[in-house]
Amino acid sequence: MSLLDALVIGAGQAGLAAAHALGARGLQPLLLEAGPTPTGSWSRYYDSLTLFSPAGHSALPGLPFPGDPRRYPTRDEVVDYLADYAARLGAPIELDTAATAVTRVAGGFRVATTDGREFAARLVVGASGGFGAPHRPALPGLDGFTGTLLHAAEYRRPEPFTGKRVAVVGAGNSAVQIAAELAEVAAVTLTSRAPVRFLPQRPLGRDLHEWLHRTRVERLPLGRLLRDRTVRVLDDGRYRAALAAGRPDWRPMFRRATTDGLIWSDGVTERIDVVLLATGYRPRLSYLAGCTSVGGRPALDAAGYPAHDRGVSTTVAGLGFVGLEGQRGIGSATLRGVGRDAEYVVRRLAAGVRVATPVGAR
Repeated sequence: MSLLDALVIGAGQAGLAAAHALGARGLQPLLLEAGPTPTGSWSRYYDSLTLFSPAGHSALPGLPFPGDPRRYPTRDEVVDYLADYAARLGAPIELDTAATAVTRVAGGFRVATTDGREFAARLVVGASGGFGAPHRPALPGLDGFTGTLLHAAEYRRPEPFTGKRVAVVGAGNSAVQIAAELAEVAAVTLTSRAPVRFLPQRPLGRDLHEWLHRTRVERLPLGRLLRDRTVRVLDDGRYRAALAAGRPDWRPMFRRATTDGLIWSDGVTERIDVVLLATGYRPRLSYLAGCTSVGGRPALDAAGYPAHDRGVSTTVAGLGFVGLEGQRGIGSATLRGVGRDAEYVVRRLAAGVRVATPVGAR
């Protein structure tokens, strides 16, 4: 088995940024992508999704996002951009190839995949991102609910829900956007533990991301402070107005689900056709479950989250991460942030690593 310079697990925005950073340092990466295209989770998001950051602040290193830099790109535009970026990258990508196990061995790592192959590499970057596994909280009674139960990851468009009674669980950007869209065709309640909190998308006439860039706030090492905090919804005014008009309405989190409905916090029981969980995602890092240092220290903690310092493993030498939410700052899991994080992680990982002759694997 030939030894690669680096192996990147994931070929979405995080993996492509990591491959670019590795190449800039003379290291030849191989990317493993579980899906059929090098576009990460973007091709699976709901149809109407648009970025909350303008095109001018939504690019990966080395390739500006096309078109007016002030516009807000759609999901399909992001998919096309990532596919173009991958084609220009010049790094080999193994599609439909998921990593199943990463093992630390002398001189580097051994990585097994779903098709039975194994790869060896000096460095490994886990870039499967922070959105690989939909989070489905254990809400009271929900396991006995016989109506339609789905996660936002399974939602595509509102038409199939026309005329239904729908409860959307969550208070983040996706929850509000999906609930407002569904409210055009259905009776919708947005329900969460705390009321929705908004941030103006264009304070003083400029996009919020422009202010973050100018003040350099987005570069501050706030990752650990920001992780798991309630996200404020970026809004140009339409979502606040929709909630104020009761389309959708908002209610505190329900007490419990019944077989055919919900018991609300005020004790009222109501029949519900659909419960849609817009409750976020967790990293998909199961391939690291058995990865330990030479001394036996695990790559993941008891909760399955990586032990790391700003994306560099604190337990397993040569292992890094790109694309985790709150990894280094407020943009770490976004198009605008993964490039900076990738450069930082690769710089630390590559220190002292001798460039190998690029080879394949069997």
